[in-house]
Amino acid sequence: MPEALANTNLFKPIKVGSVNLNNRLVHPPTTRIRNTDDLVATDSMLKYYEQRAECNDGGLLIAEATFPAPEFGIYDYAPMIKTDRQVEAWRKIVKAVHDKGAAMSLQLWNLGNTADAAQLKKHGLPLIAPSAWYFDEQSKKAAFEAGNPIKPLTIDGIHAMVKEYAAAAKRAVNIAKFDFVEIHAAHMYLLDEFLNECSNKRTDEYGGSIENRARFTLEVVDALIDAVGADHVAIRLSPYARFQGGQSVDAKINPIVVYGYVLSELERRAKEGNRLAYVSFVEPRVAGGENSPEAAKLNTAWVNEIWKGIIIRSGALLRDEDYTLLKKYVDGDDRTLIGASRYYTSNPDLLDRLRNGYPLTHYDRPSFYIPMSNAGYLTWAKYSERPLDENSEVAKAIPQPLA
Repeated sequence: MPEALANTNLFKPIKVGSVNLNNRLVHPPTTRIRNTDDLVATDSMLKYYEQRAECNDGGLLIAEATFPAPEFGIYDYAPMIKTDRQVEAWRKIVKAVHDKGAAMSLQLWNLGNTADAAQLKKHGLPLIAPSAWYFDEQSKKAAFEAGNPIKPLTIDGIHAMVKEYAAAAKRAVNIAKFDFVEIHAAHMYLLDEFLNECSNKRTDEYGGSIENRARFTLEVVDALIDAVGADHVAIRLSPYARFQGGQSVDAKINPIVVYGYVLSELERRAKEGNRLAYVSFVEPRVAGGENSPEAAKLNTAWVNEIWKGIIIRSGALLRDEDYTLLKKYVDGDDRTLIGASRYYTSNPDLLDRLRNGYPLTHYDRPSFYIPMSNAGYLTWAKYSERPLDENSEVAKAIPQPLA
């Protein structure tokens, strides 16, 4: 049987930004592709988050990565928070989560060169990136076949995106009532592409030195602080990800140097009165959606040495029934929260199972991304209850737009 964690810091309250949480278990951003074809959140999504809010005893749920606007990238059935309908749909979800006593954060996503070039072309949008660099030959081939090869983002384009990030943050916090907005600067999406030397070959003020490569990300941070206040702003980083071209410790410049600079700049802002609500850190043992056991021995204590605020650590921390690394992190200080995404998909009552040492229901990877379907999404059950089968009314129901 798994170890019960009731006596660990996981069940101690903590203040994040201006929000008091009752525990330190977090639902990290988890893409599920259950929006409508015009990227409006659905009643199924409301139910999914409500189920987890109901069982997480006043914790934090981070919504799936969401586009601020079409030029940030478009995936079929993924969420956006640009139009009035999209904002209103998210507002209903946040209200449902708040009504269950939980807090909610929205991750803002910018795909960069990982976007679908053909999909962008269909909408009259370019495939953008820091430089004309493709993370693999397949993505390069797809871009050229679509007649939409990478167009390096202009300085004016960068400035426009910074403004749109801020506008999206206002829509999320002021209208949809999210508690936080999380800047997605991980996993070799656009901001991370700017940070990394392998993908950023620019020679202007956004390329070359580490300070220049970090400029875009930090400008977004500052714009969001100005827009909604530092206590509503967060950021996600993945220094060791080998995903979509990320090179981890094989990079020309060690991740500690690059991301240490970013964290140092965030800590400097904190000391000047603008401490972000949290930094979300992806463990090196996770490469995108896959585990990377060979990276498990990397020492990431440097993150806590630089950043002195709240940190969320995520990435295969539930992989052993003794929860060894989870306990090390959450009990190692009084400012660490634990993110668990894959097991949160299949265990709506994950917090209760961890508290009592109940077995976890293994997630089902094939059902992660089934557009407009409740199967493998709303069919999971609490411990000792029976899951719904594929012929149930819930599984067969078609998700409907919330606005």
